[in-house]
Amino acid sequence: MSRKLVRPREGRMLAGVCVGLARRFNTSANLVRLLFLLSLLLPGTQVVVYLVLWVLMPNEDRFAAARH
Repeated sequence: MSRKLVRPREGRMLAGVCVGLARRFNTSANLVRLLFLLSLLLPGTQVVVYLVLWVLMPNEDRFAAARH
């Protein structure tokens, strides 16, 4: 779990949040997407959390540029 939490350019469907989480925790992006969709059936603030992660997680290219 040493990878940084970033939104990659490849594999995105909407903003890349699910792919970024999947890479960070070394799991399948489709599994994270499925879990997110299933969580929408429950009451809560899932969409708000997704939007916050979209804003807070840097793009992969921006993160790479900041490191150099």
